[in-house]
Amino acid sequence: MFDQIRAILMELLDLEAEAISPDSYLVRDLGAESIDFLELAVTLNDRFKIPVHDDTVFLRNLRLYLTEAQAADQPALEYLKRHYGFLSDQRLAQILDDLDGGPVIQVQDIIGYVQWLTSQTKAA
Repeated sequence: MFDQIRAILMELLDLEAEAISPDSYLVRDLGAESIDFLELAVTLNDRFKIPVHDDTVFLRNLRLYLTEAQAADQPALEYLKRHYGFLSDQRLAQILDDLDGGPVIQVQDIIGYVQWLTSQTKAA
């Protein structure tokens, strides 16, 4: 799956394979912009035949969910797990630790989303 996602990102962002790893940040490391996210969503939908929910796959509501968790006096990790079922507890903890660094979406998050939806589609 990584090779397929990397190939998509190489094409969309005009990057060499060596520049992209599972831990690469889409914005911080790869220079992705909002138009790139739109193109990525369309490409993922077309290539993998899965519904791509931009807000979910690109973690757009992450900070909103953190605010909601705080207002509801709920643990942030548990709250986020309900919204981002494709991310492991370990990855969610990394995201929480990395919030001050800027946009937190990594290639591995895209991979996790595609794998999660692909497995759900096959199970249905």
